[in-house]
Amino acid sequence: MRLTLGILLVSAVTLIAACGGESAIDGARNKPNSFAAVKNPANDFSPGSTGDSNNNSGLNYGEVRITMELPGNLAPDGEPTRRNLRIVQPDSVRAYQIDRNLKYIGSTAYSTRKDDEGYTIIKFENGQPLSPDVVIEARYGDTTLRSLAADDDRDIKVNPFSEYLLLNTLPNYSPGEFQRLLDCADDASDTLCLNKLVWPALADQVHDFEIDIPTGASIAGALNLLSQRADFVSYINSAANYPLLDDQSVSEISASSADYNSVFLGMELGQTFLESSLAGSGQWGIRMGREEPTSSQTYSYPGSTLASLDFIGIKVTSLAAQIPYDRKTLVHQKGNAFFERGPETWDLNTHSASPGGATLDSDTRLLAIRALYQSITGRDSSRVIGWTRNPYYMNAYIGAANGTNTGPDRALAGYFSAGKAIKLESEQGKLARKDELEAHYVSALELNLLRKEGFDASILNNRDYNMLYLATRFSAGSASPLQIESGTGSWQVTAGSDISTIAQFQSYTTLNRDSSGGVSVGSTGSRADNWTLSSRTARLSTGDKNIGRLNLDVNNPAGAFGQPDLGVGASVPDGSLLAFNLVNAASSGGAVIGDGLLIAAEKTPTAAPTSGRYRVQGFIMGMEDGFNRLIHLDNGTLELSGSTASLSSNTFEVLHSVDSETISTPAAVQLTTPLLTYADGGNGQVSFSAGGLSLKGFVTADQNQFFLLYQSNLNGEERRGLLLATKLP
Repeated sequence: MRLTLGILLVSAVTLIAACGGESAIDGARNKPNSFAAVKNPANDFSPGSTGDSNNNSGLNYGEVRITMELPGNLAPDGEPTRRNLRIVQPDSVRAYQIDRNLKYIGSTAYSTRKDDEGYTIIKFENGQPLSPDVVIEARYGDTTLRSLAADDDRDIKVNPFSEYLLLNTLPNYSPGEFQRLLDCADDASDTLCLNKLVWPALADQVHDFEIDIPTGASIAGALNLLSQRADFVSYINSAANYPLLDDQSVSEISASSADYNSVFLGMELGQTFLESSLAGSGQWGIRMGREEPTSSQTYSYPGSTLASLDFIGIKVTSLAAQIPYDRKTLVHQKGNAFFERGPETWDLNTHSASPGGATLDSDTRLLAIRALYQSITGRDSSRVIGWTRNPYYMNAYIGAANGTNTGPDRALAGYFSAGKAIKLESEQGKLARKDELEAHYVSALELNLLRKEGFDASILNNRDYNMLYLATRFSAGSASPLQIESGTGSWQVTAGSDISTIAQFQSYTTLNRDSSGGVSVGSTGSRADNWTLSSRTARLSTGDKNIGRLNLDVNNPAGAFGQPDLGVGASVPDGSLLAFNLVNAASSGGAVIGDGLLIAAEKTPTAAPTSGRYRVQGFIMGMEDGFNRLIHLDNGTLELSGSTASLSSNTFEVLHSVDSETISTPAAVQLTTPLLTYADGGNGQVSFSAGGLSLKGFVTADQNQFFLLYQSNLNGEERRGLLLATKLP
C-alpha cells in the first residue's frame, strides 16, 4: 500500500492547522472539489496563480483529470492553449506501474469516467499515487505520451513536457536510488521523506515553463527543443537530485517562523514587441524591489517568510515570498537607436513565489523548487499586460540564528527565471491571452535579511564596513545610452543627529555603450563625499514600526515614505550585513550612480580563508560591437587553495545580435577560469585575478560569504558582473 498525497507544498499555516497523521494528508489531498467548470489557461489569465492553471473542478476522492496537449500539426482541430499546444481528448487512457527504465511492470487499481466537458477522469482506488513509479499514458491517433500520476494539482497534463520529465529523470537513477524513492512512499516506512514533497511539485511545475512548441514540431522535435533550453534542463536535473538528499542532513530553523526584508535585483535581457516601430528589438532591463501602498494606511514591503515544523516525521520548512518591484528598460534597435522606458510605461509589478516546501541542508543551504505567480499590470488602462515567470531551483545560503527562538539572520540566493509579457483582453468576463509583447530572461539576486521589530539603526554607529555596488544607467538620447558603473570601498559609520553619518572612500570604473554602438572602458574614478543612514519606518497593519529597513541618503534623510537620494535597503539585526536597492542614485553635486545593488559587510581583522568550497551565483553583462550578452552563473563553485583559487560554473547565456535583431534562448555554456591568484587585502578585502579577469570584493567576518565584482575582457567583449559566493557544507 502506498501513502496517498496530501497538500504538502502549501503555506505553514495550512500545515500547522492540519490535524496530523495520514488521515489529514488524505483528507486535504483527496477531498471533493466544487469549483467552476474546467478552464483553458489561454482564456483565463489570472494573477496569484502559476501559468499551469488548475483544472480540478468536480473531482472526488482519489480522482484526477487528464488534459492531453499536442503540437498543432498533430492536432489541427484541437483547442488552442498556452505554449502553442492544442488540447485534445485522447482516444485511450490507461495508468500503470513502471520501473526506472520506464517499462511496464504491473497494473494499478483505477477506474475511469467522462466529465460533462468530455475529459477523462481517473479514480485511483487507493488514492492518488505519490511515488514516481505510476504513470498515465494517453494515446491520440498515432501519438502516445505519458505523465507522472503524482501531479500536485490533480490536473494531469500529458504533453511533451511531461514526457521529457519521465525520459530524463527516472532512467538516470541507479537501482538503489530508485528503490529509495519507492520506499519513501511506503506506509510502513513511518516517515515523510523528501520524495513525498518533491515529486508532486516537480510533476506540476514542469508545466509552468513558458516555452512555445512550434506548430510543425513532431514529438521528437519538441523533446529536442526542450533539451536545448539550458534553464529547463538544469531545473529538471536539479529537482531530480533533490529528493536524494540524505534525510540525516536535513535540519530546521530554530524559530516557528521568521520574516525577512528582501533586497531584490533582477537583471534582464530580452526582446520587445510592445511597440510596432520597435518590434523585434533587443532590450536590457532592470528590476528593483520597492514598497507598495496597499491602502491609505498600509504598505506591502518586499519580503519573505520561513516557517519550520516537524510534520509526520520530516522537518518541513515552508517558504513564501512577495516582492513588489519597479522596472526600467533600454531598447537597443538595429542601427544603434536607443529608447528608454520607465514608470511611464511600466507599472509597479510583483515578483511572488508560491508558498511551498523547502529543505534546510546541514544548517547552511536552503533548497527548494520554486513556482512563481503570474501578475497583471494596467488593469484599468487600455493596455492590460499579463506577466509569466518560469519556475527555478533555489540553492540559497542560510546564515546563523542569533538565538534559540529566532530564524537565520539571512538567506542569500541567485537564480534565473525566463518569462513573457502578454497582451490580455477581456472575453466573457475573463482575461484571454493575445499577442506576446515580450520574451525576457532574468538573472536575479535576492538578499533576505531577518526583520526585527524595534530595530535601532544606532547599532550601525562606530563600525567600519567594506562595500561594493553595481549600477546601470539607461539614458537614451545621451552620448552613452548605457553605462555600467561598479565600485568598491569602505565606510566608517558614526552617530549624527537622529541619523548616522558615513565617511567613505570608493573607487569605481564605468563601461560605456555609446550612441554609435561602440563599447569603451571609462577611466577609474573615486568618491569621498559623506552619506547618511537612517531607519525607514514601515507602516504595517499593526502600526508604524522599525523592522530593519534603511534609507541611504546624501544629506537629509528621506523619512518613512520619501524617495532617498541613493536607495532603500535593510540590515540584519546585528548590523553586520546591509544591502540597498540603488534607485536613481546620485551622490554629491548630482553625480549620477544609477540603478542597482549595493552591499556592505562589517570589516574583520581575521585573515581571509585559504581553503574551502563556495557556491557561486550571480550575473555578468557582456557588451561588444553589435552584441549584448547576459550570463547567469548556475550554482558554480569557487575553491580556495592557499594563495590560488579556481572558479567553474555552468552558465545560461542569452545573446542579442543587434543587426539581425535576434535573441537566443538560454544556452548552456561552461565557464572555467584559469587558475586565479588569490590575495588577502586585509580587513576582509580580497581579490582574485588571472590575465584580463579580476574579481574584487570582500569576505564576511564568519568567512562564509564572499561578495565580488566581476570584470573581464574576452575576445573583445567587455564583461561586468556581481557575484555571491557562499559556503558549501
